[in-house]
Amino acid sequence: MKHEDGNLRLPADSRAAGASLYWQKWLPDSNPKALILLIHGYAEHSGRYQYFAQHCLSKGYAVYAVDHWGHGRSDGTPGLVPAFSVFHDGVDQLLVRAEKDFSDVPVVLVGHSMGGLISATYLLAKQSRFTACVLSGPAVKAAEEPSAFLKAISGFLSRFFPKLGVLELDPNGISRDPQVIADYLADPLVYNGKMGARLAAELLGNMATVQENAEQISLPLLMLHGEKDSLAAAEGSRFLNAHISSRDKMLKIYPELFHEVFNEPEKDEVLNDMTDWLDTRLPAGNR
Repeated sequence: MKHEDGNLRLPADSRAAGASLYWQKWLPDSNPKALILLIHGYAEHSGRYQYFAQHCLSKGYAVYAVDHWGHGRSDGTPGLVPAFSVFHDGVDQLLVRAEKDFSDVPVVLVGHSMGGLISATYLLAKQSRFTACVLSGPAVKAAEEPSAFLKAISGFLSRFFPKLGVLELDPNGISRDPQVIADYLADPLVYNGKMGARLAAELLGNMATVQENAEQISLPLLMLHGEKDSLAAAEGSRFLNAHISSRDKMLKIYPELFHEVFNEPEKDEVLNDMTDWLDTRLPAGNR
C-alpha cells in the first residue's frame, strides 16, 4: 500500500475561494483498475475510512478522499458552510487531482450520508465523469421530517443567523459497535457540536433538489442503507431507486444495520457487496 496526502486550494470562483482542503490517497502496489473518490459525511473526516481503503486496495482499487470545508484537517468552521456549492468545489479539485495521476483509469464516486447528498447533487451536473456511483446511507430524506414551521423559517435563519445551532446528531445512531462510537467521540477531528442554521438550510434545499430532479440520474447506481438508520432515512434510498432513470441500479437494505454501514459488525459483507458490484460495472479491460 502507498499513501500520500497534501492540500488542495479552492479556486477563485468558489464561495470559499482560497481555502485549503486536506486530501489523501491510498494506492495498491500495482496499477489500480479503478479510482474511488470517497466523499465522507457530516462532522467526520476522511481519516475514518482506513478500513474502507484497505478493503478497496485489496480488490485493486485506489481511493482518493478529501476533508470537506469545515471538516477534519481542512480550513473552515465546523457546523457551517458558506454555500453547499463549496462541497462540490472540493469534489472538483479532488477529481482533478485523481485524473492528474491516472488519466485513463475509470473513476467511481462513493458518498456516505451528507457525502451521499453531495454526490447525488454532483451527479446532476457531472455524472458523465464517472463509470458508476455508490451511495451509503445518503441523506436524501431526513430520519425525522422537519416541521412546516422549521422549513418556513430555515431561509430566514440561514440568512440572518447562519451560525445559530439548530441540529445535533446522536452518535449512538452511527453503529451497533460500541468501539466505533467510542472512537468517534474520542476523535479530535470529529465535530460534536450543533449544526448551524445555514448548513441545515442548505441540506434541506439540496435534499429537495435531488428529489425533484432524481430522474436526471442515469449512471449505474448502487444504494446501500441500514433499515435501522436513525440519522438518514432508508426511505431516501428507496426514493432514489424508484425515481432515477438508471437502467443499471441496485438497492440493498440491510435489516439490522444502523447509519454507517461501512462501520457495522457486518462491514466486510457490505464492503464485498460494494466491490463485487463495482467489479462488474468496470470496462472489460479493467476488471
